[in-house]
Amino acid sequence: MKTITLNHQPLDFSTPVVMGILNITPDSFYDGGKYMSETAIIRRIHQIVEEGAGIIDIGAYSTRPGAAFVDEREELGRLDWGVELVRKYYPELPISIDTFRSGVAKEIIGCMGEVMVNDISGGTMDESMFDFVAETGVPYILMHIQGTPQTMQQNPVYDDVLKEVGDFFRERIALLQAKGFDNIILDPGFGFGKTLAHNYTLMAGMDAFHSLDFPLLVGISRKSMIYKLLDIMPEDALNGTTVLNTIALLHGANILRVHDVKAAVEAVRIVQQLGLH
Repeated sequence: MKTITLNHQPLDFSTPVVMGILNITPDSFYDGGKYMSETAIIRRIHQIVEEGAGIIDIGAYSTRPGAAFVDEREELGRLDWGVELVRKYYPELPISIDTFRSGVAKEIIGCMGEVMVNDISGGTMDESMFDFVAETGVPYILMHIQGTPQTMQQNPVYDDVLKEVGDFFRERIALLQAKGFDNIILDPGFGFGKTLAHNYTLMAGMDAFHSLDFPLLVGISRKSMIYKLLDIMPEDALNGTTVLNTIALLHGANILRVHDVKAAVEAVRIVQQLGLH
């Protein structure tokens, strides 16, 4: 598996890492509006770290289906606020910013130093993103999506979802490597342009992506693939999330992106104890 570096230092994925979600948004599907004050953000940062996360992922633009448009300046302001507060209390903690806009990433990295860039579009929503990450060398989370957040769940269709996601990864990796860049983490994009059945096919077949030789990130925390299947609300989907995170670990996930850090850390410890990862 390729070594991923941040600030010229390797990130250790020999044990799976939990990435805690900090959404500074009013309308994210699960925790929208909970972290819109400085006090609430600081409390959440401490909680994420104290529960054992190795990375904080900061989002400032909800990408749930039908989410409101956020202009670039507003997204940048929210992200800058979040990154600054994390750096204030945990200056060495790796940070990921959840943005598909190269201009936002450029401003954050120019002002705050290196962070990981978590791009839900895999470079398809901003043609400058690949040039930017290749120029800076920062870790890039390349996610698969079909369509855009506004259209992705209207009627997602695949002939073979595993093959098509794999082909997407190979095409995008080739474009990045042609620019001399391979500091890449792959995310199959559960819930982003997939039906419930597509999501479970992806989960069951995730081992297929190991041949690409990059770390794998899985983000299924409290998503509709859980709560719609179980006929519950996102608030009640922690147990299902933990079950799926455990399955993802058994299929070789290197990063779990989650709302509930403690439960994910416990899942990692149990799977590691069994020697099955």
